[in-house]
Amino acid sequence: MVDKKDMTEEEIKYHYINPAIEANWPKSSIRMEFKINMGRIIIDGKKPKRDKHGEADYLLFHNDAGTWLPLAVVEAKNNNAAVIAGMGQARQYARAMDVPFAFSSNGDAFAMYDATTGYETPASEFLPMDKFPSPEELWKRYKKEANISDEAEDLLSTPYYYQSGMNEPRYYQWIAINRVLKAIADGRKRMLICLATGTGKTLIAFHIIWRLLAAKKIRRALFLADRDVLVSQPMKDDFAPFAGKMYRIQNRNMDTSHEVYLSLYHQMKNGETNYYTAYDRDFFDLVIVDECHRGSADEDSSWHEILEYFDSAIQVGMTATPKETEITSNIEYFGEGVDTKPLYTYSLKQGIQDGFLAPYKVLKVNLDIDINGFRPWPGMKDIHGNPVEDRYYEQKDFDRTIVVEERTQAVARRITEYLQEMGRFDKTIVFCEDIDHAQRMCTALNNENTDLVMGTSDGEDPYIAQITAGSVDKEYLDDFTDPYEDRPVIAVTSRLLSTGVNTQTTKLVVLDRTVSSMTEFKQIIGRGTRVREDCDKMYFTIMDFRKNYVKFADDAFDGEPVMVKEVGEHDPFDDDDEDSGRDEDRGPDNDDNLDEDTGGDWDNGGNGDSDGGKRTHREKIYVSGVEVKIVNEMVQYLDANGNLITMSIIDYSRNNLKRLFPYYEAFREVWLAQKKKEELLQKLVSDGVFIDYVKETLPEQHVDDYDVLSYIGYDIAPLTKEERIDRILASDYLSKFSPENQDIIKLLLNAYRDHDIDELRNMRILNMPEFIQKGTAPTIVKNFGGREKYMEMLDEIESRIYAA
Repeated sequence: MVDKKDMTEEEIKYHYINPAIEANWPKSSIRMEFKINMGRIIIDGKKPKRDKHGEADYLLFHNDAGTWLPLAVVEAKNNNAAVIAGMGQARQYARAMDVPFAFSSNGDAFAMYDATTGYETPASEFLPMDKFPSPEELWKRYKKEANISDEAEDLLSTPYYYQSGMNEPRYYQWIAINRVLKAIADGRKRMLICLATGTGKTLIAFHIIWRLLAAKKIRRALFLADRDVLVSQPMKDDFAPFAGKMYRIQNRNMDTSHEVYLSLYHQMKNGETNYYTAYDRDFFDLVIVDECHRGSADEDSSWHEILEYFDSAIQVGMTATPKETEITSNIEYFGEGVDTKPLYTYSLKQGIQDGFLAPYKVLKVNLDIDINGFRPWPGMKDIHGNPVEDRYYEQKDFDRTIVVEERTQAVARRITEYLQEMGRFDKTIVFCEDIDHAQRMCTALNNENTDLVMGTSDGEDPYIAQITAGSVDKEYLDDFTDPYEDRPVIAVTSRLLSTGVNTQTTKLVVLDRTVSSMTEFKQIIGRGTRVREDCDKMYFTIMDFRKNYVKFADDAFDGEPVMVKEVGEHDPFDDDDEDSGRDEDRGPDNDDNLDEDTGGDWDNGGNGDSDGGKRTHREKIYVSGVEVKIVNEMVQYLDANGNLITMSIIDYSRNNLKRLFPYYEAFREVWLAQKKKEELLQKLVSDGVFIDYVKETLPEQHVDDYDVLSYIGYDIAPLTKEERIDRILASDYLSKFSPENQDIIKLLLNAYRDHDIDELRNMRILNMPEFIQKGTAPTIVKNFGGREKYMEMLDEIESRIYAA
């Protein structure tokens, strides 16, 4: 056998670590090279790139992988590294996945860390290779330290539902599920889990119900939501395996013969009529409340009565943005008094960092009328011929108090220009102040896109659809959310699409509406965070006309769940009206109401204002003939920590490059020494050097990445690829080769014009038609004196390309 010191890491795993683990662990409990996340998506110019994903060498499960209860992470290193060399990575992965034990090995011994006690073995206590703990040893130790009861062990050992072709649960999903099951086994009756939009809350709910039913811990479960889409979508997708066991409560038909029930609040209570009393108080053993931040646990909410009636049931609240009211908070309700923290939180920032959620860039668009305000000229009249009140109108007034026709047109024009640049069929949601504003925006967008609007044939969905409460185009909602339907492309709304709607392929979110609620702002951002690589959806853009971008700098935007206090009477123009589906707003049979807080459209004309928090009627003023222009724009990207970059992208990239390589000579030395340039480029992008973005800003874009980086970091004027090639051709370098080999070198240089430098070292380039005309790949290499001489020639070419 090869000496251990000469073995690769893979050989150490095969010959030493695998046998040590497999001696006690069944193969069904071992997962090798377990992919923890997808790798962060980095937006660099128009080209999204994935960072390297996190991958544990070994993940060991209790019983078998089907329970998704991991016990240990093992990281391997080659034998030239210390036994403990992989411990930092093992502990990092274990912490992320809620795994109690971490191990590191180089093939000589095992180092061990116990997260339940915080103890890490010193060198004197390293475990010999034949003493790796068995599953029973680790479970016994974990069960004792984590206070896991026998009942909790039974619940946690209950398998997940799985069928061939299903996606495996992600690590944060199994953490949330397992924490809920353990809490239930420990006797808790109220609990809250917080996960960012797009991370699969309903799938988590499904597995919780499935495992509790399978373990016979519950007989019947109720999934409660406030919007039709939050019930209809799960029934078709995540809850589908329940099939004949599942029943949706509709038309007040209170069936009692099923195991899993789904219902909207207003199907169980409407006004003073309590339909839920058709069930006994103990009929349901489990109630899961989706999007519970929208008022279900508020004591002054009529929906709260439903939870109080079924108070003997275990109640689990799920939300992306829990909300605290002045009297009673969801966190307090589901947290049962003193224990007011959510059982588990998986934030938007973490989801983007893991690559499960799409990152975004923010395009801030400033209109002159928004910055400078508007004051009517003397004698100005509105479109009806009435005098316009002479006062100063600010951004907050536009489309609420006063409507400037040209402002709407300017917004529609900029949206259209962006789509013309990026893709005319990129799914887009435009958020407007109210329904009246949405109607006018549809008209303006139609006029900017007449070529596609006129191309709509009978029976074909429109290019632009107004999707608002009571809108005739609401029927197009399903087609808009379908990833494989091309039309509608642009959905214009006010609040209807702000939450609960699974818009997987949305690439552009437009804010022409002031969003004052952080809760709703996070929900709106969530409309674009889903990743669909099969549909070329890797990131999305937020185009903001109303200065909502200031919320990204608010500590409450991400991290710990936001808690928004509501104090005083409600302002109809305050977007903090998550409880917009309250009972008095719904008709008795409006089962499919997707509910929209119209921001003042109580009179269906979009006319309204606020006066001391009380609703009053005031006609909007409509004017035209005002010149409106875009005065400036700024693009902002996310950094590696999920924060918006506030300085220019070029300055940010320069700072990061110079942090890695303070001097040009240091950068040049590393560049020339790096055989695979793509590996270095990937690292630089991960470290915040936006190469492709800067390349797009250069007047001459046909330049090498080396020149882009030299320009970013060290203000060295870039040369084009043609200039670098011409320098070689003008020298006498080629004269030392035969005419045939000179032709090959010229073909290689020509290929360099259109490809990265790494491609020249790829032997498959010799299979391109222009090379085949000169001979086969083996013949071409042989004519240079063999592979070694051929590679020497490529080294010389590279050094001359990058000659100072």
